[in-house]
Amino acid sequence: MRINEIQFSDAVPVDGYGPGFFRVGGEKIEGAVLLAGGQPQAWGGLDDMETLLELSGSVDVVFVGMGAEIAHIPAALRSRLEEAGLGVEVMNSPAACRTYNVLLSEGRRVALAALPVADSQSG
Repeated sequence: MRINEIQFSDAVPVDGYGPGFFRVGGEKIEGAVLLAGGQPQAWGGLDDMETLLELSGSVDVVFVGMGAEIAHIPAALRSRLEEAGLGVEVMNSPAACRTYNVLLSEGRRVALAALPVADSQSG
């Protein structure tokens, strides 16, 4: 069996997560996180629509992690993102992190906007 090391070029993958935080590129980020290519940044959550809209043109899909459980994002948020030309995929945060990492390793133009998980869901 041949094992290849994944290369991420300039982008940074999610290394892990825990109660209330994400670990990205070796850095611990408290609370919600936004990743789009370069450096991770704090994200204001579902009310922070403008930050997500700024991704238009630089990414094709935004994976929205809703914490430990899958939930719908507000319809107005989804509509605005789609109108801006962004694909939106909503899932729980662990699945969103994994999917983001896989597509990032393939060189895809993706972003992750994720809410943290609760104490019992860390990974």
